[in-house]
Amino acid sequence: MNICVIGTGYVGLVTGACLAEFGLNLICVDNDPQKIEGLKQGKPHFYEPGLEELVQKNMKEGRLRFSTSIREGVTSSLVIFIAVGTPSSEDGSADLGAVEEVATEIGRSMDGYKVVVMKSTVPVGTCRRLKKLIEEAQPHPIPFDVVSNPEFQREGSAIEDFMRPDRVTIGAESEQAVAIMKDIYSALYLIETPFVITTLETAEMIKYASNAFLATKITFINEVANLCELVGADVHHVARAMGLDGRIGRKFLHPGPGFGGSCFPKDTRALSRLARDKGYTFQLVDSVIEVNERQRERMVAKIREKMGELRGKTVGVLGLSFKPNTNDIRESPSIAIIRKLLEEGARVRAFDPAAMEEARKALPEIEFGRDAYDVAQGVDALVLATEWNQFRRLDLGRLRSAMGKPIFIDLRNVYDPEQMRRLGFVYCGVGR
Repeated sequence: MNICVIGTGYVGLVTGACLAEFGLNLICVDNDPQKIEGLKQGKPHFYEPGLEELVQKNMKEGRLRFSTSIREGVTSSLVIFIAVGTPSSEDGSADLGAVEEVATEIGRSMDGYKVVVMKSTVPVGTCRRLKKLIEEAQPHPIPFDVVSNPEFQREGSAIEDFMRPDRVTIGAESEQAVAIMKDIYSALYLIETPFVITTLETAEMIKYASNAFLATKITFINEVANLCELVGADVHHVARAMGLDGRIGRKFLHPGPGFGGSCFPKDTRALSRLARDKGYTFQLVDSVIEVNERQRERMVAKIREKMGELRGKTVGVLGLSFKPNTNDIRESPSIAIIRKLLEEGARVRAFDPAAMEEARKALPEIEFGRDAYDVAQGVDALVLATEWNQFRRLDLGRLRSAMGKPIFIDLRNVYDPEQMRRLGFVYCGVGR
């Protein structure tokens, strides 16, 4: 089966590479010639563990190729996945400009029956609008089906999430489209992956509801952590005990500076906006958004509390990406915290294993170190903002010797407070 994926961002490129690994023939399309040229050389434009190797393997085996032409992709394929960006607009709604442009071009290029699959996260009702846009753009009536197939890939483990998903959601209106989608994902039958076959609107809502719930879980444990600090409890023990309850589960109960990335912030805002457009106030999601923003302010307050006046002092920051194993700094708590430190007159020196290039564009005014120990040299405080594995086993004696003052602010609770204090650090965690 020949498949086209339009958009080579995190979702699109991972989808294309993984489907090629399933044995399907893929053409990935993007309107950025520089990205496509890099991909033709086997070089993705973002960091995701294992992706570069998967791209190169499937290119070599002849199942994966790249183009800037939507028409080429559409005419050569039975199934077209749309995986373009849907960023937040100023009012919080999803910006569907790229989706609409692609839909129009698909309609113009259609030369026979196609299945058009919405992989991007879009508001409920978008797939129906997509169908109308394609019909209006067709030079003459050509049959096609539209499918909603939302992704649930976590940056940093996207390939594993695609290859071994918790479920595959398919929203469709025709048995033919469902059969074709099941054929695409037939490799997952061997691991007994559950398939949820439903309507277009329900599939679209499943994605938003899932992300909003996970964002709520993160926000809840952060609120609990804040209260633990006031009453003298340890949030780690609280979270572990909560997670052992099968009704709650262990995942997403890790306190810290709040959620970030390309999904949770924009998807909670979009769901809130969708509710308002329908005359409903989604009060819980609105609170999640508000509390998440406030959590970053609390992290800055922690730093200020330990350091005093920030003006003129140097803060070292370990971690710039919003989570480990990615170079994505979109909505990164670390970036937001650094900006607030700069506003208060602090100097900042930082290091990240993968996100330095992106961070230099966003924060040209800060200094970048070669590694954690270079960042620590002479600083008035060190902030661990992203829990990369290489930050979990630092040589604490060497770190302590390098620092000007031994203030260590652990926003991810990586280190044991008592051990840090025995080593001479002034230690501060979250909810401990």
